[in-house]
Amino acid sequence: MLLFIDESGHDHHEMPCEVLAGVAVSESNLWNLVKAVRAAEKGYFGDYLRNLRVTELKAKKLLKRKRFRSAGRHVEIADSELPELAHSALTKGISAAENGAGTSAITERELVAYSRQVLKFVDEVINIAACYEVRVIASVVDIKSPRPDSGMLRKDYVYLFERYFYLLGGQPPHERGLVVFDELEKTKAKVLIQQMAAYFLGTQNGRYRSARIVPEPFFVHSELTTGVFLADLAAYTLGWGWRRTPMPQPARAELAPYATKLQDMQFVGEKPKIDGSGNWDLYGITYLDDLRSQSDRANQED
Repeated sequence: MLLFIDESGHDHHEMPCEVLAGVAVSESNLWNLVKAVRAAEKGYFGDYLRNLRVTELKAKKLLKRKRFRSAGRHVEIADSELPELAHSALTKGISAAENGAGTSAITERELVAYSRQVLKFVDEVINIAACYEVRVIASVVDIKSPRPDSGMLRKDYVYLFERYFYLLGGQPPHERGLVVFDELEKTKAKVLIQQMAAYFLGTQNGRYRSARIVPEPFFVHSELTTGVFLADLAAYTLGWGWRRTPMPQPARAELAPYATKLQDMQFVGEKPKIDGSGNWDLYGITYLDDLRSQSDRANQED
């Protein structure tokens, strides 16, 4: 099984939350999932997006507020016309970029059609992921959360790997979990690798969970990897659209339907209680308002 991981909101520019999101997919389903997403691209836009110079799919561009306003304009367009008009908008954009011109040649109908197709495409991608039994795991974090002083792995990562471990527990005994990150700046990647090693080799829980999770991650280019695109989509959508009491952060109502579908895809399982008296319910998506471990909190309070 592979867990594709991406983050959103960590620059604190726009997002009301930090989100570390992972989408878990079995290797037996991965290629069929990729082919289905590619087929959706061709169906909604008339060609593969890479051929139309859309080299990197990012949720913050696909699902920006302007996209919803454009799609909601009172312009009557038959569903059968939408793919051709959306394709025309993209090809005109390519021509304008090559000639150094503006995008004024793109008509209102083409812009509206493209926006509507984008939103339909995103919805279809989530539906496809659900059909191929993709499971969502995410830590949604208050941006004001206290941070640990130590160089240990942050709680949002620990929670993510904890849930991945219990998800793998429902798989055949020989199944192992690989971790795939969107490419990071080299220095950050080294730090993350060191922190993961310290967790999986230097803590009791980490050593136990390394029996199912391979502790050394892979880093890939997001524009080449459908799994990372799904993780990016989950991170952005949950950061704006998933809320539970008592989360105080503002939300975007237009993203709630997408977030609800992702919530329905979350891992749900059980975790044994330390005293052996039963199990805790475990949900793939969790909210954190403190990123410190118990030892970090104790040290900072002292």
